[in-house]
Amino acid sequence: MNAALGKDGHKYVVLALLYLGWCVSYIDRAAITFAVTHIGGDFHLQPAQLGMLLSSFFLGYSLMQLPGGWLADRFGSKPVIVISILLWSIFTGVTGSAWSMASLVLIRFVFGLGEGAFPAASVKGVAEVFSKQERPKMSSLLMSSNYVGSMLAPLIIAPMIIHFGWRNVFHYMGIAGLIFSAAYWFFIKPARAREQGKGSVAAAENKRIDQAAFRKLLKTPLMWKIVAVWFGLSIVNKGLDSWMPTYLMTQRGLDLKSVGLLLPLPYVLAGISTAIGGWLMVRFFDGRERYLLIASSVLTAVFLYFMYTADSVAGVITYQCIVYFFKSFVLATCIALPTKIFPERLVGSSIGMVNLGGQSAGFISPLAIGFLVSAFSNYNYAFGFLIAAACFSVIVSLFIRTDKSATDATTDATADLTPDLTNNGRQLEAANHAGESHA
Repeated sequence: MNAALGKDGHKYVVLALLYLGWCVSYIDRAAITFAVTHIGGDFHLQPAQLGMLLSSFFLGYSLMQLPGGWLADRFGSKPVIVISILLWSIFTGVTGSAWSMASLVLIRFVFGLGEGAFPAASVKGVAEVFSKQERPKMSSLLMSSNYVGSMLAPLIIAPMIIHFGWRNVFHYMGIAGLIFSAAYWFFIKPARAREQGKGSVAAAENKRIDQAAFRKLLKTPLMWKIVAVWFGLSIVNKGLDSWMPTYLMTQRGLDLKSVGLLLPLPYVLAGISTAIGGWLMVRFFDGRERYLLIASSVLTAVFLYFMYTADSVAGVITYQCIVYFFKSFVLATCIALPTKIFPERLVGSSIGMVNLGGQSAGFISPLAIGFLVSAFSNYNYAFGFLIAAACFSVIVSLFIRTDKSATDATTDATADLTPDLTNNGRQLEAANHAGESHA
């Protein structure tokens, strides 16, 4: 099949399967947010306890971001992707067999560990098959799958819970994931096989990461600024993703069926903005990415306020759609920017850093909202918390400095990261080459 498709055909097969994998992962993880009211009733849980349950996944998920990115850079994306899908599918299925609050928290934590390697490995998979010039656009297109999966989740999960019960939903989703992992294993070539016959420039770019280069990456201030920006917007992202079904049912009087029909709408706009975000960044904001981050974060904060103060459900959903549209430009930029400034060997680890910020917020945000709602018996302080997080991203974005994309094939792989870190990209490359020569 791969021989018949050719090089160009194969890279789009990789992109399509990774896109589908992201959709499956988001449907799997979103299932808990629609089942949480049923789980709360079965186990007699309070909002603070539900917040702990929702956050337990993100704790495990965040802990695996850096290791997952490093493993993908070291061993190639395919084995990391397949093992990740296998693990998260197994523990998705096991979620349906939970017998207590403690067992649920533990299962969701291990589920998060299993899935945590997938994000960085999937972007690494894109970097392995697409050229450096294509990667920002293709990586942000891949990230739009997050919102396609989130859009499909209510349409799939809510009716399934109604008809089959929440436990069976997790069993069925686990089986679907196992089937997908087998498909990826059989249809996708490993990176080493694809690299055979490449020219010397491409071969040099595709060498494995080593400890020296990894340490250099961790000491790069620009990367930690990008991590901080996405941390702030992920507080918004994960908070709304986790609590909107409960908010609409308990504060706005909707039933599960209505929530399942309305919640996909914001994800449509989020998917569109993420899909075009990388192209927009390269086309109009090359070397000026901070302006895209600042504008998107400001507008996210503004429409969050309008969303909470809306008088009607229609107003809430409309403003939520606009919030998701602008916050998703931040996601697209934070994922696309590392693929622009780093060679392939560092893509997995740099994306792991970005996701570390995002998923750390995923642990904090549902938990914080649960405690705020429990403490004040309303969502006033919860929405204030989300708006403050968006403002934090605005402040950090002010200090981001980037250069325009290099046009020369040699300097493209070693572009400077920021004006205040002259030759930092070259230092990363030199560290990596030095490590390889010693090895």
